[in-house]
Amino acid sequence: MPTYHRATWVDAPLDEVWDFHSRVAGLTELTPAVANLEVGTVTGPDGETDPEILEEGARIEMSLRPFDVGPRQSWTSIITDREADLDNGRAYFRDVMEDGPFPEWEHTHRFFENEAGETLVDDRVVYRLPGGPLGKVAEPFGGLGFEPMFYHRHRTTKAHFEQ
Repeated sequence: MPTYHRATWVDAPLDEVWDFHSRVAGLTELTPAVANLEVGTVTGPDGETDPEILEEGARIEMSLRPFDVGPRQSWTSIITDREADLDNGRAYFRDVMEDGPFPEWEHTHRFFENEAGETLVDDRVVYRLPGGPLGKVAEPFGGLGFEPMFYHRHRTTKAHFEQ
């Protein structure tokens, strides 16, 4: 399956960057306005609604309407893995699309801190485009469509911490 990747250094400590990315508020701040994201129900692994932290097992039901064109697209993601080893300068979580516009979508968010106290934000998405055979033909170019969104995510993370 095709993979999209983007990594950016942020001049901020891992614990702060990790905390920001672990919350629904971080998700909404990092999503470009043109996506018109609406977060619906967020459920924690224990069934608690609106958990403060997106732990492993959390479920996020949202919808998007890019550029205000067409109907809203539902998107449900599940946090399938989450591990933080802040003492050793690394953390990650993975969300998988359970329901949405892509037949397959697995997004791994990784974070690494260097000796200078900077954090590498590393996003990797393994995906399959919709459209059956036509989507399969377009998959090598799918990353081009993701580039503006992930550029925004990384630029916004830097701006959040490097003001």
